[in-house]
Amino acid sequence: MMDPTSLEGKLVLVTGAGTGIGQGVALELARRGADVVLHYSSSAAGANAAVEQIVATGRRAAAFQGDLAKVEDCRRVVDQAAAFLGGLDGLVSNAGITATYDFLDVTPEQFDRLYHVNIRGQFFCAQQAVPYMLERGRTYAERHPGERWAGGSIVNISSVHAIVGLPGHSIYAGTKGAINAFSRELAVELTTKHIRVNVLAPGSIEVPSYFSGGSGYTREVGDSLVPWGRVGLPADVGYAAAYMVSDAAEFLTGQVIFLDGGLTAKMALPYQPASGERKTN
Repeated sequence: MMDPTSLEGKLVLVTGAGTGIGQGVALELARRGADVVLHYSSSAAGANAAVEQIVATGRRAAAFQGDLAKVEDCRRVVDQAAAFLGGLDGLVSNAGITATYDFLDVTPEQFDRLYHVNIRGQFFCAQQAVPYMLERGRTYAERHPGERWAGGSIVNISSVHAIVGLPGHSIYAGTKGAINAFSRELAVELTTKHIRVNVLAPGSIEVPSYFSGGSGYTREVGDSLVPWGRVGLPADVGYAAAYMVSDAAEFLTGQVIFLDGGLTAKMALPYQPASGERKTN
C-alpha cells in the first residue's frame, strides 16, 4: 500500500515561490515526490535556483512569472503550470505583499494593491485551477474504476495577523482575514467536487526580508518572541503544506491551521501572574 503522505505523482503549482515561504514549500513538495511549478513576481533568481535544485533530484519543475494582481496573469500562470505538468492536483497560493502603513496615511492605491494581490490573486488562481483538478479526477476514475479519488487540494496561505492585532497592519490583516473567510466558504462549495480547501496561517517565519531595511532583527530576537523557543522557518511551512496536499489529509477541508509555535495561544500579558489562588469575589 502506498504511503498516503507521499506526493509521488502529484502535480502542484506554488505561487510566490521565488523566495522565503513559497520557495520552502516548493522544495518540500518536490522532496516528497511532487512535480512542481513555481510562480514568482520579481524573484526570478530564487525561483530558477529552486527549479535547478528540484530537477537535480529527478523531479520535474519550471518557473513562470506573473503579477497576480492582474486576473489575466492569474489565469495565464495556472494555464502554463497545467500545460507544463500535464494537469494539476494541488495549488498552494502563497503570493502576497506584506506592508506596514499608519492607518491615517493609507492611500486608496496602497489599499487596492494589497487586496488585489493577497486576496483577489488567490481567488482567481483557485477559480482557474479547479477545472484542471476535476479533469485529474475524471482521469483517475477511468484508470482506477471503483476506487475513491483522494481529491484535489487548495492550500491558501494566510497569517496569524488575521486574528491578532499589530499596529500598522490594518490593510494586511484585513486581506488575511478575507482569505480565511473565502477559503471556508469555498471548501463547502467544492466538497461535491471532491476538492479540499484549507488555510495555512503561519506566525513568525524567518525569511530574508526580516534582515533587510535596518530592522535590527536577529535569530535570537526571533526565537525570543515564540513560546516554542524558536522562530519558524520556511521548511516548517513546507512540512505542513505537504501534508495538506497529500492524500493523508483527504478528510481535512474548510480548516484554518495556525502554524506559529504557540504564538496565538499565549495570552499577551506584560507580566507573569504569581502562582496560587486569587479571589475575585
